[in-house]
This record gives sequence, structure tokens and C-alpha cells, in this order.
Amino acid sequence: MTAGTMQALRKPRPEPGAQIESVPVPAVRPGEVLVRVRAASICGTDLHIYHWDQWSASRLHPPLTFGHEFCGVVEAVGEGVTEFRPGERVTAEMHLACHHCRPCRAGQPHLCQNVRIVGIDQDGCFAEFVRIPATNVWKLNDAIPDHYAAIMDPLGNAVHSVLAGPITGCTVAVTGCGPIGLMCIAVAKACGCSTLYATEVSPHREKLAREMGADLVLNPRETDAAARVLAETHGEGVDVLLEMSGNPGAIRQGFHMLRPGGRASLLGIPGEPVTLDLLPDVIFKGATVLGIYGRRMFETWLQMDALLRERRLNLEPLFKERLQLGEYARAFQLLEQGAAGKVLLVPDGAK
Repeated sequence: MTAGTMQALRKPRPEPGAQIESVPVPAVRPGEVLVRVRAASICGTDLHIYHWDQWSASRLHPPLTFGHEFCGVVEAVGEGVTEFRPGERVTAEMHLACHHCRPCRAGQPHLCQNVRIVGIDQDGCFAEFVRIPATNVWKLNDAIPDHYAAIMDPLGNAVHSVLAGPITGCTVAVTGCGPIGLMCIAVAKACGCSTLYATEVSPHREKLAREMGADLVLNPRETDAAARVLAETHGEGVDVLLEMSGNPGAIRQGFHMLRPGGRASLLGIPGEPVTLDLLPDVIFKGATVLGIYGRRMFETWLQMDALLRERRLNLEPLFKERLQLGEYARAFQLLEQGAAGKVLLVPDGAK
């Protein structure tokens, strides 16, 4: 059993910033798995926590080790755990469902009303070790490399968004090419969509969108993206809208692009209420509008595991930076500047 101390990136106080601290290695309890972290990835939620915005102040209770995207190797298992053994490569679903509320009992634990999230409600993976319930741990196929395994949590959001309805042979618009939007491009292309249009204001992310497989990338600050997509689709609009930005203007623009009878998967998180003209954009269109939250447990995991094992997804353009955990300040700066796709943090000394 592992004992002693480890290095962890902590939110020590309710204020902006973070720091590396030496803390005890978590003691594995019955029904849990202790994982030695090999790579962790920063997401948008971590940026909110780092800056300590209004949402973070209302949800987190420092001191806390944050981070919830990772892969690693089983270090130890608790009493009663028989499906994992030390040395196995794993990642995990970091939403911990209660299994008692109505959505959980109806087979929708991703919508759990009492969900706890590792890295938000309890210590997370920006550390040398992380402790997780065995029911949430996912054994990795040897064909899935560490850098892909470390982002299966956000990749699951993309897979859920894309596969929430028909996609093969469909025209698609992705509004917002942050990391999950970029993954949506790769997933939609791998699953057989036809023409894929993307909108993005960042030149760096425009370039990444093309590398991920977008057929046409439009900057809505420079052109009327909805008019261009309508022209490209002979006035019909796209079959599927994947809204990843959360920007009110982009959301409205996306609905303008959607054809009558089309499907909209909405994952982007608006920072303010959004005004939509429901009559022309939803009701008269007969649009199917889906709110996407997290990953379906564990249907989405099975889908992305198959896509990754069969090497259907090329996610390489996302990975430009791999930094030591102690270089976290540079990692957050790169993401704030929009100068990176996914930044991997590696515990000092990890291989």
C-alpha cells in the first residue's frame, strides 16, 4: 500500500491562483482504486477555478486539489475491488452519481441531481496520485496512447454531442472550435458526416479546425457565417448543429444555419441568458433541440473506446504542449491566450 507524501496542484484558499504543495498520498478505502497519474489535462473548468470566478466561489470549498482529466496506472486497490489490479492502465469517469435520485434510477446517471465531481467536490488528478471509486474507473486498451486516454473525459462530451442523433451522411455546423468543438469535428468526420462547416474567431483555432478535418472554417467577425453556410447548402441549412461556444451570438447564428427538421446539440455554456427567436428558429423549423451534459454512463465510454481502439480518430493536432506539473502557470497562460489545444501536465518525474 502506498504511503507518504506527494506533490499536488492545489487551490489552497478562495482566491485567484494555485500552488504546488506536498500533501499525503490518499489512503485507498474499500471499493476504491488508487491511481498513479501519468498525464493530466487542463480544461475550461480548471481555468474558472484557477481565476476563482463567481461560479468557482459558489461551488468549491478550498483547500482542494483540482483537475479531472487524466490517465494513469493502478497503484493499489481497496477491499472488495476485484476487477482491477496494480499496473493496469486506466482513466475514469469523474462524475460520481448518487444512484438514488430519479435520473439515476431511470438509467440516466449523467443527469444525477446529487452528482459529485472529482476535482471540484473532492481532490482531483493534478497530483501524483488520485483516488476514485472502482465503479468509475475505465480500463484502457493497449491501442489507446496515454495522451488520448488523458482526454477521454472531454472527448466523451464530444462523442455524446455528435452521436445524440443521426450523423452519417449529414451536413454539420460546429459553432466554437475550443478543444471540445475540435474533437466534435474529428468525431463527426470519423462517423461519416458529409460536409462540415465550423465557425471560430481565433486564428489559431481556425487553423486547428482545418487540421481536424473541417471542410470550411468561417470567422463570424469577418463574414456572415450563417449566410455563407446557407449559400453553401443551396439555401437549405445544415442537418446538424453542434453548438460548443456558449456565445449568445454564435448560438443564434447556429440556429439560423439549421435546416427545417434539423437537430441541434447544445453543449456550450453561456455566461448570460440567451435570447432566441423561437418561432422561426425552433418551432416553425420543427427543430430537435438537445441539451448535452457530460457523458452517458457508460454508453458514451463504450462508443469512444471503440473509436479509439479502431484508430478512427486523429486527435494529434490538439497536442502541442506537454509540461511538468510544476510548470502549471505557463500551461494556464497558453490556454488563456488561445495558443494551445490541450495542454498535458505530467507529474514531476513521471514517464
